[in-house]
Amino acid sequence: MSRRSYAEECGFISRVSECEFRINTGFVEHMRVPGSFYVNKHLEQLMFEELEVYTKRGDTGGFLPAMKQIANVAGLPGIVKKSIALPDVHSGYGFAIGNVAAFDMDDPTAVVSPGGVGFDINCGVRLVRTNLVEKDIQDVKEQLAQSLFDHIPVGVGSQGIIPTSTDALEAALEMGMDWSLREGYAWAEDKEHCEEYGRMLTANPNKVSARAKKRGLPQMGTLGAGNHYAEIQVVDEIYDKSAAGKMGIEQKGQVCIMIHSGSRGFGHQVATDALTAMERAMARDGIVTNDRQLACARIQSEEGQDYLAGMACAANYAWVNRSSMTFLTRQAFGKMFNCTPDDLDMQVIYDVSHNIAKVEEHMVDGRQKRLLVHRKGATRAFPPHHPLIPVDYQFTGQPVLIGGTMGTCSYVLTGTDKGMEETFGSTCHGAGRARSRNNSRNKIDYEQVLDSLKTKGISIRVASPKLVMEEAPESYKDVTQVVDTCHTAGISKKTIKLRPVAVVKG
Repeated sequence: MSRRSYAEECGFISRVSECEFRINTGFVEHMRVPGSFYVNKHLEQLMFEELEVYTKRGDTGGFLPAMKQIANVAGLPGIVKKSIALPDVHSGYGFAIGNVAAFDMDDPTAVVSPGGVGFDINCGVRLVRTNLVEKDIQDVKEQLAQSLFDHIPVGVGSQGIIPTSTDALEAALEMGMDWSLREGYAWAEDKEHCEEYGRMLTANPNKVSARAKKRGLPQMGTLGAGNHYAEIQVVDEIYDKSAAGKMGIEQKGQVCIMIHSGSRGFGHQVATDALTAMERAMARDGIVTNDRQLACARIQSEEGQDYLAGMACAANYAWVNRSSMTFLTRQAFGKMFNCTPDDLDMQVIYDVSHNIAKVEEHMVDGRQKRLLVHRKGATRAFPPHHPLIPVDYQFTGQPVLIGGTMGTCSYVLTGTDKGMEETFGSTCHGAGRARSRNNSRNKIDYEQVLDSLKTKGISIRVASPKLVMEEAPESYKDVTQVVDTCHTAGISKKTIKLRPVAVVKG
């Protein structure tokens, strides 16, 4: 009997619809609410195969399959409705990557968990449009890729070229994109097209350790390594002309730039510091979880409030980081085409967060409630007419930026009312891993990956060629399958497909 049929026959897992499964309470101990995951037929096999492998091998090295992690999150105090996983879900630290969970702000037992945000706080994606088309860059594509590589510091331990003193860092942590605007590294319009307008007002630099600030100081305006990239893309398909037009996307072949990065070592240290403090708080307050990686604290406790203030600083750092790289990208393009970025209409379409926790209002059991929504490897996707999205997108819904894997397509989606009802206004964030980083290094040759990109006509600049193996398309799920699942489920809507022509990676 297959693992899938066994789990279903035991009543633990049941199909809700074509694209959704329910994990019933009892799948793991202490579940307070059910779990839920969205997959199509192809992706569902990956989920059940992972569970089957885990069941046969037992607990090896602390690894937990995504399905079990989703259920473990459903046992956290104060969680409401269900623990949700999007189709790009895969195993992570504490929460699965691609997991969404919301906690009742009015419940004194409700918790905040750094594992529900991740170590790269506010890792996210920004999309910048231009008025160029593919034929405009065809003859200078290699030079343009090199110019981007020269302008944006990339790679492990890369140092920023945006001048940042200790006082400037403190101001950036508190002000977010308002600091970038004040210092001349952003356009006023950029802020309007950014989640939270590029600034979390709850940030308090006094709640951040000296070590975190020391790590963050030299890295402002740096791409980093891993799955972070700056990619020159062209519009490959337009599914919704009206929504695309509101974003300034008028035709196939139009050139865009996608920047994917986060809070670098600063955010990692904020998360590390918080986990240490929360382990002590759990012992003091008698909080029990199914997994020690789900370290957490009461939202209203000192540890909980300190983490949220520090997390907001890291979120602001990430927005400043992406703004700084947008500034450098505009310089690179302006220099290449001997004009100003304004002449090229290099406007930010939108900037979304993939790893964050925020206080939002949602309907739960027919009542409007204030919730702390954790999105880890998931994207906010608010529907048309929502007050927190820009006026430009009021009739179309929030733009949702879905980065593909290296050498594959990316997408722009829009938020829907159904997503607001079912997933707290959330959708996928990318392709999601199919192989671990270690597995990818052992089974994929980096020279083959680079050759494959060249064969596709994609220019590439990498600081660490061997890290390319970890980011090869073979290491990930098919982003089109992921996006199509969200579209079919109705939790977000396909708007634009983008094809890469040049990529810069750490």
